[in-house]
Amino acid sequence: MSNKPRISKGTRDFLPEDVQKRNYIFEVMRSVFKKYGYQAIETPSFELTSTLMGKYGEEGDRLIFRILNSGEKVKKADVSALESNDLLKFSNSISEKALRYDLTVPFARFVVQHQNEISFPFKRYQIQPVWRSDRPQHGRYQEFTQCDIDVVGSDSLLYELECIQIFDEVLSGLKLPSFAIKINNRKILSGIAEKSGAASFLVTIVTAIDKLDKIGSEGVLKEMRDKNVPEKAIGLLEPLFSFKGSNDEKIVLMSDFLKDSYIGMTGIEELKTVIAQVTRLGLNRGRLEFDITLARGLNYYTGAIFEVTADNVKMGSICGGGRYDDLTAQFGLKDVSGIGISFGADRIYDVLNDLRLFPDSTESSISYLILNFGGDDTLASLDLASEIRSKGYDCELYPTNVKIQKQFKYADARNARFVIMIGEDERNSNEITVKNMKKGTQERVLRSKFLASL
Repeated sequence: MSNKPRISKGTRDFLPEDVQKRNYIFEVMRSVFKKYGYQAIETPSFELTSTLMGKYGEEGDRLIFRILNSGEKVKKADVSALESNDLLKFSNSISEKALRYDLTVPFARFVVQHQNEISFPFKRYQIQPVWRSDRPQHGRYQEFTQCDIDVVGSDSLLYELECIQIFDEVLSGLKLPSFAIKINNRKILSGIAEKSGAASFLVTIVTAIDKLDKIGSEGVLKEMRDKNVPEKAIGLLEPLFSFKGSNDEKIVLMSDFLKDSYIGMTGIEELKTVIAQVTRLGLNRGRLEFDITLARGLNYYTGAIFEVTADNVKMGSICGGGRYDDLTAQFGLKDVSGIGISFGADRIYDVLNDLRLFPDSTESSISYLILNFGGDDTLASLDLASEIRSKGYDCELYPTNVKIQKQFKYADARNARFVIMIGEDERNSNEITVKNMKKGTQERVLRSKFLASL
């Protein structure tokens, strides 16, 4: 018996109309990225496991898809590690490569490897798929496309501003009605941990807070207690989860809370500078929100962090990113600050679909479909199809002379804008019959006049 065709959970097939819509999203993004001076690069779909592991935190590392060694390398498996229950050592011995988890760590590797071939600050954009062994659910896939921009080689806060402007310009260009660009600073979170007497628990606190939307404040508090965060620290942190107010009110609150923390106040000052510039320049459809609970669980962030959520849609964040000051140091290049943001193309696609925001131009369709009447009519139709294509328009000739109803049914299925008919009468008078499929009207015109009108 043949196997029932199916795909792996967390992946998707894309029909022609899906690809058309996705390309529309990518084209809007590319146009904005290029406008701000970003250059396109590409990196391999898989990296050495050593390149990826240890860059995303314990939870992130568990989601990396690892590739089993093959051929002679299989013989190098450390069986003794398996026997001693050292699963990490064993897995490292049977897997030298892994599918990329994101585009940022491979980009850091790229920068270090090609540092003598690029100019700093280096601005790049990249649109490629990534893989995560996450539990599939609505808006969360195991294979998905990331659309990233990054700048390395500068710690200027102008790039924080630029990231916010690009969030706003891309999503406004996609006609998203309204959305929140949430901002925080990892230095503020470090200050909070320090003031709470739990500086050594920073990663634990950040990892827990990052799950606030999924498990709620009670779940976050429970996780911190389970990870032995001091009760005094938890008591100081709890009121921050529910504080509401304007950006200015939140800054006043946090300035008072962090007044004796140097690193915390550094984060506050950076945040105030960025918010002031955004307020001065204004945004299109987005609004900037200082979110005290925004954490971004990835370990490599050191400064500003961002997440974007769409209004009136049941979806998590659709974009994210932040400042990282020492990511390239892990590959041997120190003192190179960077900042990057990522657009979740698959989630953005779902949001635009849910809100019916894709333009009609993204419909999968063909401009001209020529019916096939056989014999000399087919030859005349083939010649016309070639002439239409030579003028830069898409055109298809139905392959066989079958019943006219079947050919029109195919024209409907292909969402053809115009159907062209060339029978014996049209050939003899050097004319064609053109039917407008949207309006339902048709006319007979000279072939030369039709081609001249294209």
